[in-house]
Amino acid sequence: MKDTANAGKFQNPKVTADGQDRAHVALSDPQTLWFNTGTLCNITCANCYIESSPENDRLVYITKSEVEDYLDQLEDRKWGVREIAFTGGEPFMNPQMIEIARASLSRGYEVLILTNAMRPMMRQRVLDGLTALQADFGDKLTLRISLDHHDPACHDAERGAGAYEKTLHGMRWLRDAGVRMAVAGRSLWHETDLDAREGYAALFKAEGFDIDAQDPGICVLFPEMDETVEVPEITTACWGILDKQPTSVMCSSSRMVVKRRGAEKPAVLACTLLPYDAQFELGETLADAEGAVPLNHPHCAKFCVLGGASCSA
Repeated sequence: MKDTANAGKFQNPKVTADGQDRAHVALSDPQTLWFNTGTLCNITCANCYIESSPENDRLVYITKSEVEDYLDQLEDRKWGVREIAFTGGEPFMNPQMIEIARASLSRGYEVLILTNAMRPMMRQRVLDGLTALQADFGDKLTLRISLDHHDPACHDAERGAGAYEKTLHGMRWLRDAGVRMAVAGRSLWHETDLDAREGYAALFKAEGFDIDAQDPGICVLFPEMDETVEVPEITTACWGILDKQPTSVMCSSSRMVVKRRGAEKPAVLACTLLPYDAQFELGETLADAEGAVPLNHPHCAKFCVLGGASCSA
């Protein structure tokens, strides 16, 4: 469907459609360096922002040596990053995911891995690797499980019949193995935040999951991302109008590394949510990626500024 709701908007990185100065966000306090491990996934979700599937390899598997190169750059640039985070696709489809996580943890970083906790994670080699990582690094490792809703029917509507129970099976294994868990849900069902968290809390209690449903950094509820919905452009004046600071926006504290199919080297992006938009590709190195980011996309407005969401805790 052609996006007509925002026609004429989000065109010029410097000014909005009505000629006002567009808001930019500086990298002021880098806390998380994200890596996309590859867009291949074991399932196809109805509303996947990155269009992951068993066929989509637009972003190919990143390797341990490529990740280590960026960890070296972090030390050289003295960013002060706290967390190394991994998203996909499904990260555990990357054959080097355990080794990559170990390399990051061994440098002293916290590690966050986003996963659907289904078959790729449940292979014995991966389970053995997670057991060893938990034994060596404890709560420095967190797996954030994609559980779109506390109700099985809603979750399966997004991820396919039977997906809910497969994900809970993986979560039960993580519970028993002592691996620290968080959850990522979606705000697609027009329920209040309070109702959603109460639903998750009841599920976590019933399953014995040590997950705080009331903590928005642990039980993350992402707003719907729909580019066909009209949203306002964010101007420099909006910070005062909305009583928000640029430091509250995700690109003030994070960058993401991807490896495009056919590319010789990985690239650094401004945002985890915009992997295919060329204007948000900042260069091949962290040094290239230290500039300010123009909020020149509907996701910048709806998801980050107005929705107040962030992929990091």
